[in-house]
Amino acid sequence: MFILGNFFKAVAVVLDYALSIFMWIIIARAVLSWVNPDPYNNIVRFINNITDPVLYQIRKKLPVTFGGLDISPIIAMLGIIFVQTFVVGSLHRLAMTLS
Repeated sequence: MFILGNFFKAVAVVLDYALSIFMWIIIARAVLSWVNPDPYNNIVRFINNITDPVLYQIRKKLPVTFGGLDISPIIAMLGIIFVQTFVVGSLHRLAMTLS
């Protein structure tokens, strides 16, 4: 059973890193929204293409604009923190019990 435990631990670590990277990309998107970046820049296009599906779903389901201030990145980051705490923590605990 230790192989299954190691598998769950590896999945938890990879998921934790992926969620952390995605959170930093959302932070970069929020910072870029304060300036007027070149929309044809490859980095700006990459950040927008990666974050648009998630932020669009949040904007569609919740009225998250208050006086021109978009708080959908904050809600997305809170969701990421929840998943990191609950799912990744649960996977780590499961891996420990199987090892």
